[in-house]
Amino acid sequence: MKPLDPRLLRHAHAARTYLALTVALGVLTGALVVVQALVLARALGSAVSDGATLPALGAAVAVLGAVVAARTAVTWVQERYAHRAATRAVAQLREQVVARAAAAGPRLLGSHEGPEVVTLATRGLDALEPYFVRYLPQLVLAATLTPATLLVVLGLDWISFAILLGTLPLVPVFMWLVGVMTQGRSARGLAIMARLGTQVLDLLAGLPTLRAFGREHGPGARVRDLGDAHRRATTGTLRIAFLSGMVLELLTTLCVALVAVGVGLRLVYADIDLVTGLAVLVLAPEVFAPLRQVGAQFHASTDGIAAADRAFTVIEGPAVPHGTTPAPDLSAGRVRVHGVGVRSRGGLTPDGLDLELAPGRVVALTGPSGVGKTTAVEVLLGLVEPDQGRVELVGPDGAGVDVRDVDPGTYWSQVTWLPQRPVLEPGTVAEVLGSPAGADRDRAAALTGLDTVVAGLPDGWRTRLGAGGTGLSVGQRQRLALTRALLRPTPLVVLDEPTAHLDAVGERVVLRTVDALRAAGSAVLLVAHRPSLAARADVVVPVTAAALPDAMPATTPGAA
Repeated sequence: MKPLDPRLLRHAHAARTYLALTVALGVLTGALVVVQALVLARALGSAVSDGATLPALGAAVAVLGAVVAARTAVTWVQERYAHRAATRAVAQLREQVVARAAAAGPRLLGSHEGPEVVTLATRGLDALEPYFVRYLPQLVLAATLTPATLLVVLGLDWISFAILLGTLPLVPVFMWLVGVMTQGRSARGLAIMARLGTQVLDLLAGLPTLRAFGREHGPGARVRDLGDAHRRATTGTLRIAFLSGMVLELLTTLCVALVAVGVGLRLVYADIDLVTGLAVLVLAPEVFAPLRQVGAQFHASTDGIAAADRAFTVIEGPAVPHGTTPAPDLSAGRVRVHGVGVRSRGGLTPDGLDLELAPGRVVALTGPSGVGKTTAVEVLLGLVEPDQGRVELVGPDGAGVDVRDVDPGTYWSQVTWLPQRPVLEPGTVAEVLGSPAGADRDRAAALTGLDTVVAGLPDGWRTRLGAGGTGLSVGQRQRLALTRALLRPTPLVVLDEPTAHLDAVGERVVLRTVDALRAAGSAVLLVAHRPSLAARADVVVPVTAAALPDAMPATTPGAA
């Protein structure tokens, strides 16, 4: 990523206003620095050469105090808006990364890139804040304050200007040498953090299974090794940052010393007056200060720069095409699946799937784990594009349209999808249910047993739940999700393993819910393992897989 990548201004609109503000503040800072140097030099020169007393220097001291106060105010404004802009820019980039990952569908999130995108969207982009708060302001100062100060020195003393102009390029050269090494380490650190995030996410996903077999402590050593690797990479980056900071400080000190020695010798031989010499000595460090700070703050921002570069790769990746044709009315239509097959690591999962969903009918997908039942649901919903076959939406007039040509919003608004673990928003039970108190809510809650669950909660319907339904058991969350499906009837209802985490009582609740949905005229698709659930269906469709000798590497999520 470049020091100021145009992609950042293109994708993070908050960065544009902040950059304009930073440029304005940089110009103002340059003017204040020059005024401060000239006033200070004149005051000290008058005191030394003319013997001026403090009362006589009152005006100069007042101006100097005002300049210092103005510089403090400028710094405060810079810091205040830097944090705001960083927060907004990171939020905008994170939103675009999540939106692009969601648009790419389960194929991206289920591949090896999925955990990397999760790590990037959760923790990686937070490292961009030092770039905004520390690095970018100094970069602007280096582009404004350094040239302005050089021009002022040229007007005061051309010899000092020549010395500064000759030594100034040494700072960017050393910055570039150190920056190349640090940038590589930052990229490796981000990769290690992404790999650590992948391992932890996989561990959390499989933790119930590991605990069931008493193997939950096995991956601990691997996670510790990855953590140590990330710590070593971070420590190495900090070591280079400290050493490079020392090199830059030593280099700029020697460059300023050359100017100071030249001014001192010419003062001895009266080749320059005291006020001009003092002004040059005050301005000389200000020429190098922005560049020195750019080098020092660059190392604090390299992790963020690497994360932003990765974010741009995701955001600017190939877009997933979506159709524009409005979906037909499925309340009087059908959904037909013709010979659908999806290529995965083992071959085709599923292979040659055919089914038809019609209003008031229940279809169950059965088969062992790994044959692609969940993948078939994702194809049906238009989340995964099949490698073979097609999904067709048929309207009341009998005209069919491929699901790939349909506007997803007009299709998904007619679908209720309950995955194995329902997605529940934070809020009270009544808010999550999304239905006002009344007879309809009471009947639906009685059918699913949610009324018994609510009766046992401390605040009843006003009990507040956390993200994902925290505060309820798995079975209680399932009952809440089933009740919501009953209260929001749609033409197509998809239940993916709705009895997977339920006991016999909960299973009877699901069976009653399926009957109620069928009676309401919804087309119901079940992913069923239990025979009792499959027996409730009007049509049972066995899902099969086919092994291919030339199977491509897996790009799809693990089939279920």
